[in-house]
Amino acid sequence: MHTHLFGPVDGPEVLALHGLTGHGRRWRNLAERHLPHLRFVAPDLRGHGRSPWTPPWSCEAHIADLKAVLDAHTTGPVTVVGHSFGGALALHLAAAVPDRVRALVLLDPAIGLPADRMLEIADLTLHNPDYTDEAEARAEKVHGDWGEVAPELLDEEIAEHLVELDSGRVNWRICVPALVTSWGELARGPVLPPAGIPTIFVQAGKVQPPYTTSNFRRDLAERLGDDLTLLEFDCDHMIDQARPAETAELVARMV
Repeated sequence: MHTHLFGPVDGPEVLALHGLTGHGRRWRNLAERHLPHLRFVAPDLRGHGRSPWTPPWSCEAHIADLKAVLDAHTTGPVTVVGHSFGGALALHLAAAVPDRVRALVLLDPAIGLPADRMLEIADLTLHNPDYTDEAEARAEKVHGDWGEVAPELLDEEIAEHLVELDSGRVNWRICVPALVTSWGELARGPVLPPAGIPTIFVQAGKVQPPYTTSNFRRDLAERLGDDLTLLEFDCDHMIDQARPAETAELVARMV
């Protein structure tokens, strides 16, 4: 897996997992500007960025990839920070290898979503997979989840992640079939971490309907009890990009 590494080799270790259509370098701003003493290990998930695009693209395949990343780049239990689909994978990882997860920071995680909603989004992805040009791609971000993100971070996102296709159109550096498959994975039943893993769950208050159900949040609270901190930020979905200072405080609390 193509893995971005930030911070000192001997710093407390953080595994940082991006969401769908993203890439590991998105964590650079949080790591270098706000938490430079930590060792961030931030892979491009399978089907994204510069990691392999080959299937399978199931949650099980992602977890196998993440275990290999941990083997290659970490020395002990890590704090796992996951945004959106990365939050779902963080929960799957904690359930699969709890001895390798010190704590969880879930940033507007997406998990256990309605199947009909995921079918609609997957269908839209199939029929509208790319953009006419950079201006159209930028406009979608500005008028969507990235509306509260600093312009320089959006510039960096476009420079790193937007590529020209053979057709002359542009798209993010992602495998569209992997993306479509992943929308289906989000319709899976929720996974809960083992009891005893300290967890911070941050919901983006402006995302309606939320990317998790009230039943999942209730079950998470029942499983973790006092080990769970539930927060809501008054922002859109890109919590770590729009609120890096506040996100850094939460991560620092959990390492």
